[in-house]
Amino acid sequence: MSSALLEIKTVMYKKSFSVRFLPLAAAIVLVACSKPAPVEEPVRAVKVLTVGMGSMQSGAEFAGEVRARVESRLGFRVGGKITQRPVEVGQRVKAGQLLAQLDPQDFRLAAEAAKAQVAQAATNRNLAAADYKRFKELKDQNFISGAEVERREATLNAAQAQLEQAQAQLSGQRNQAAYTNLLADVSGVVTAVEAERGQVVAAGTPVVRIAQDGPRDIVFSVPEDRVSMIKEGSGVDVRAWSAGENLKGMVREVAASADPVTRTYQVKVSLDVANPKDAPPLGSTVYVSPQAFARSGVAVIKLPTSAFKQDGKTSAVWVLDPATMTVRSQPVEIATADGNDVVVSAGLTPGMLVVSAGVHVLTPGQKVSIYKEKEGDKVAVSPATAASSATGSVATGTVVQAPASAAK
Repeated sequence: MSSALLEIKTVMYKKSFSVRFLPLAAAIVLVACSKPAPVEEPVRAVKVLTVGMGSMQSGAEFAGEVRARVESRLGFRVGGKITQRPVEVGQRVKAGQLLAQLDPQDFRLAAEAAKAQVAQAATNRNLAAADYKRFKELKDQNFISGAEVERREATLNAAQAQLEQAQAQLSGQRNQAAYTNLLADVSGVVTAVEAERGQVVAAGTPVVRIAQDGPRDIVFSVPEDRVSMIKEGSGVDVRAWSAGENLKGMVREVAASADPVTRTYQVKVSLDVANPKDAPPLGSTVYVSPQAFARSGVAVIKLPTSAFKQDGKTSAVWVLDPATMTVRSQPVEIATADGNDVVVSAGLTPGMLVVSAGVHVLTPGQKVSIYKEKEGDKVAVSPATAASSATGSVATGTVVQAPASAAK
C-alpha cells in the first residue's frame, strides 16, 4: 500500500514541475530565436587637412662619383712576361716612375744581333770606300777608264746605305728593349691594376690605370626621358656626401648614346674650384642637383604619405563632406615626391578636406568627427627638413600641384 502511494506522489510531482517551468523554457527559446538589435557603427575621430596651393621645395637630385678628368690606361708597347710590378692601387706616382717591367732578355739579344750587323755593314762600307779611293787615283793617272770608278762609287753608296739601315735596326731594337719598362708618363694616382707578376701580356694590353693630377669631374647618369633637359654649360649644385660642403659645377659633357645595360645617359660636370686640391677626393660620392630640374616656387598640391590608400590599381584619398560629416573615396594621380610629401597632379582642388591619418579603418559613407588635440597632449614638433626627391618617380611635363594645411 505504501509503495503505490509513493509512485502516485512521484507522478504528481513530475506533472507539477512540468507545468511550472514550461512557460520559462518557452520564453528562453523565443529569446534565443529572435534577431539581435543592430549595433551602431561608432563615429571615428579623424585628422583632416585643407587642400591649398603651395610651392615645391626640392628638385631632382642624383648620386655622382668624383673622377679625374683624364684617366690613362697604360700598357707595354711590346709583349712579354711581367717580371715585376712595384706599384699598388691608391699609390701616388710621379712622371718617369717605374710601374711594371717585362723580361728583357730576348730584346737584349736582338739588340746585340743588330749591333753586330752594324759592325759588318761598317766594315763593308770602309772596304768600298778604300776601293773607290784607289780606283779614283788610277783614273787620275789615266790607267783605268771612268766606268770602273763609277762602279766603285756605286758599291760605296750601297755599302753606306746598308750601314745606315743596320744602324736604324739597332736603334729600333734598343727601343724595344727599353719598352720592357713601363714608366708613368704623368703624375697621378693608381686607380686600378689589371695585370699581375708572371702574367704574359700582349702589346697594348692595359696593365695600370692612372688618374692624372689636375681638374676633377663629377660623373652621374640621368634617365633618357630627362636627358634633353640638360644642356652643356648649364649650372649644377654639388653637395659632398661626407663633408656636406656645397660646390658649384657646370655640365661639361653629355653622352651621345645611352648605356646598353642601364639605358641611362652619362653626364660629366666640371667643378668650379680655385685649387684642385680643394675638390672632393677621387672616388667619393656626391649629390648632384642640376639647375635645369629645379622646381622651387612651382605651384603644387602636396599631401603627407599617410593620407593615401590603394584603391584597386589607383591611389586614392578620403575626402570629408562637412555637411554630412561623412567620407568618400577620391581617386588621385601622383606626380612626384617633394621631401616627405607626395605631389598630386590631378583629382583634388583647393578647399577640399582630406583625411590625413587612419585611412585604413574607414569605409565609404562612414560618419566621422574631426579630431581635436587636448591641451595636455600637444607636443612641440620641430619643422621637418625636406628630403631628397625620388628621381625615379618624377613626372614629365607641367604638373598642377599644391600642399595641404592642417584644419583645426
